[in-house]
Amino acid sequence: MTKLEIIQSKIIDSETLKHRLAFLRFMNKKIVFTNGCFDLLHLGHIEYLAQTRDLGDFLFVGLNSDDSVRRLKGEGRPVNSQYARAMVLASLISVGAVVIFDEDTPYELIKTIQPDVLVKGADYKPEKIVGYDIVKAKGGEIVSIDLVEGYSSTGMIDKI
Repeated sequence: MTKLEIIQSKIIDSETLKHRLAFLRFMNKKIVFTNGCFDLLHLGHIEYLAQTRDLGDFLFVGLNSDDSVRRLKGEGRPVNSQYARAMVLASLISVGAVVIFDEDTPYELIKTIQPDVLVKGADYKPEKIVGYDIVKAKGGEIVSIDLVEGYSSTGMIDKI
């Protein structure tokens, strides 16, 4: 496989997700999940994703679809298409797989993945993180990671 094909192979659909999950569970791997729009990737995202990956063996990133981002952030967003955002995320060594979801929240995706660790930025109280109930019910862990001050996609866009 070429490097480009390797990166593309990390962007997975629901069928591939089921197979990947079965393999990871069979291998007794600790699965970590986070999600976001990741519209303009910046230092804060890189540090966040690296720290998130360190919490387990395999990191799934749920990526809001273009329609989902538009509903959440308004017209004119996202700046980058879901394919472009997925490719950038998939190229990161810390990201195991990217799964695009169209809903406003990743609740159904979290139900499918059943992660051992659910991660969001420290701007979210753990009990307010979407999927908290799912992960807690299976004895999993909810982790909030401090954000890198001064970095925000929305802030970057507002400067332009």
